Amino acid sequence: MQKNRKWEMLSRGEVRKAVERKGPKRIPLVFARWWGEGLWEQYGERLREFDKYPEDAAFVWVNPYDIGKMKLSWQIKARVAHDAGGVISEWSQLDEFIEKLPEAEQDAQFDGLIEAAQKAHAQDRYLLFAWWSLFFERPWGLRGMENLMVDYYEYPDKIHQLHDALCKVYCGYIRRAIREFQPDGFWTSDDLGNQRQLMMRPETFRAFLKPYYGRVGAACKEGKVHWWLHSCGNNTVVMGDLAETGVSVFHPVQKGTMEEAAVAREFGDRMAFLTGFDVQHILQEGTPAEVRKEVRFLIDTFDGPGGGMAIAAGNGIVSGTPFENIDAFLEEALIYGEEHRAKFG
Repeated sequence: MQKNRKWEMLSRGEVRKAVERKGPKRIPLVFARWWGEGLWEQYGERLREFDKYPEDAAFVWVNPYDIGKMKLSWQIKARVAHDAGGVISEWSQLDEFIEKLPEAEQDAQFDGLIEAAQKAHAQDRYLLFAWWSLFFERPWGLRGMENLMVDYYEYPDKIHQLHDALCKVYCGYIRRAIREFQPDGFWTSDDLGNQRQLMMRPETFRAFLKPYYGRVGAACKEGKVHWWLHSCGNNTVVMGDLAETGVSVFHPVQKGTMEEAAVAREFGDRMAFLTGFDVQHILQEGTPAEVRKEVRFLIDTFDGPGGGMAIAAGNGIVSGTPFENIDAFLEEALIYGEEHRAKFG
């Protein structure tokens, strides 16, 4: 093993090659050192030993709206209880909520992003403009899961009104980012699946989310920006829809919920994959040898002649994960990722 090797970060162009299937020299690591709940408390400064492994993308994060700064006229019942909702407890509040959504052009958050973006550009790093939650997770937080699932049937016009307003905000932020510091990609999330299936009927996704996904995808395409989407659970039934709307890179293809080889075979010519390593079982419960074997399986499955793959943790790596397993995951991703790319010349 190349234990003492110093690994350099990939350049911006090499990561773009991986996404666009143009033959990168190795498989990028993006969100591979994703420290989740309790891991820092368990290992503390020892985690800095993993700084020897590169993260091949830089992030600049923004929040498209801050409920606490919107000065809504009603009392919010359960701001911190994501599943409980309570932000828009009655649809009569929707008009005011929309009226008080921020405009990207006036958002002072950008003042703090430009310097970070310039630093990434100076280092020739692939840059992702990012926020969490899009057209499922944010309405879920605004209305509560139970209410939202009923809303699709009882209040379809309100859902479209909300999604249209959010979409205008999102596209405004994406376009301003493109104009001011030209990121390479846009990162966001919508946990559309559970461990067995989509969280909603596919027809519901296509009616209420897909049109707005398409508008986000168009905004990214206009600026030649890759769209990276994180969505946990089983997304298989809408993978074609996601590709149609312009998703460039899908994460994580969650182990045990999606059949990796079938996904790679059916959709690998339409999108790239930020393949997420299984943090639930293999990384937690396996041996270092089993971790390395799984890394090789993922690379053999998803990395094609032109590339089309990066590798990440499937979600945050949490406490209880053996230190040596994390090391095996990161090291094997680099070593075997480079070896596998060399096969294609």
